[in-house]
Amino acid sequence: MSALTNIVRKELRELLTLTVILPIVVMALLFGSLGTAIGNVAQQAQAKPTIAVVPMDRGALGNLSLQVLAAGAKFAYNGTSVDEGLQAAQANNGVAVLYFPSNFTSSILGGNRGQVEIYWVMRGAGILDSISSGSVEALLSSVSKAISMYLIGTGVPVPANVVLAPTNRTDTTYFHGVVMTGVSPSVLGNMLASQSTFVPVIIMMIILMAGSMVITSMGMEKENKTLETLLTLPVGRGAIVAGKLIASAVIGLFMAGIYMVGFSYYIGGLSASAPVNLASYGLTLTPIDYILLGVSVFAALFAALALCMVLGTFAKNYKAAQTLTMPVTALAMLPMFMTMFWDYNTLPAAAQAIVFAIPFSHPMMAMRSLMFKDYAFVLMGIGYSFAFAVVMILIAIWIFRTDRLLTGRFTRGTANRHGRKGIWRFVNLPGR
Repeated sequence: MSALTNIVRKELRELLTLTVILPIVVMALLFGSLGTAIGNVAQQAQAKPTIAVVPMDRGALGNLSLQVLAAGAKFAYNGTSVDEGLQAAQANNGVAVLYFPSNFTSSILGGNRGQVEIYWVMRGAGILDSISSGSVEALLSSVSKAISMYLIGTGVPVPANVVLAPTNRTDTTYFHGVVMTGVSPSVLGNMLASQSTFVPVIIMMIILMAGSMVITSMGMEKENKTLETLLTLPVGRGAIVAGKLIASAVIGLFMAGIYMVGFSYYIGGLSASAPVNLASYGLTLTPIDYILLGVSVFAALFAALALCMVLGTFAKNYKAAQTLTMPVTALAMLPMFMTMFWDYNTLPAAAQAIVFAIPFSHPMMAMRSLMFKDYAFVLMGIGYSFAFAVVMILIAIWIFRTDRLLTGRFTRGTANRHGRKGIWRFVNLPGR
């Protein structure tokens, strides 16, 4: 066996460790799951949307419109009441209620555009949540096209602009209990997306930067043997963990403050150029909302730093520390993609549980929840993030009490002077 072969084998053994392979497998599973989910959305886009219709016009163009809609959609309601249509649409996962007034045909044949009132039932503001409303928009275009062809075919003397665009529409959107007149789901979705699309990205970047800093610090301490020196000092290991965590918390608070300053300018700039004033519908952030958002960011950062401290104990050196940031990257990227493409409320129950269980998800979802005054969800997210951080801190203290930091393995069955083993040993440790 040549010297080159031996060197290659040595390098492969050092590079292909479990800490390298496992994060890559997790990332592959993550992207595979996202690809499957997006593929299912393509099938959803081809399905007929469910709508309710209120056809008050029985003229030729009203009947023609109804025929086009019946060919491209499933009717959850076909009657004379908008309220009943809304109830039927909400009960059957419908998208909208289309109301055709009694003068629809006579108005167009008289040289004016026919009015169509659309009542949207909007369930989510994610990028992929707009597929169903897009299908109804396509149906409305088909209705206009069919009417134009009818006018051209029959030679009815109406103005050319009416032939080319025979209908006008008024939109009313129902979303999270808020009724927005004159706003369509596409406009509202684009505005919410413009405000919240970059938030998950920025949160992910902050978490990765802070987490990498903590893990790398632990790896460097082991590589430079400064950790061994630190452990030989007459300082309790609980105090060492507390010092590292307090320093991490200060960094997290500093980062959260910088984020909130930039975020306030970001929202202010977007609101000034928005096509619809969402504040007129009560969709704005109050000073208390900004405080809650900052606390949510801090809680997520604190949880991330505590998790990274636990991961950092497994880093034998600087190189190993770099690979250990992969799990944190995966945990930060998963909610980022999920909250960008879907609204939390439109996710399946299992996906909701996964997203909620990742503490980094909550500041990504907090802004939209605060706009719709869903304070309970935001507060639960903050509480969960702090609880997650506490659990990680207890695990970190326990690991610092073992020989894992120096030997790279746990001592099984070791009990403290109180006869307690495992993680329960930490209860007696602070101050020792």
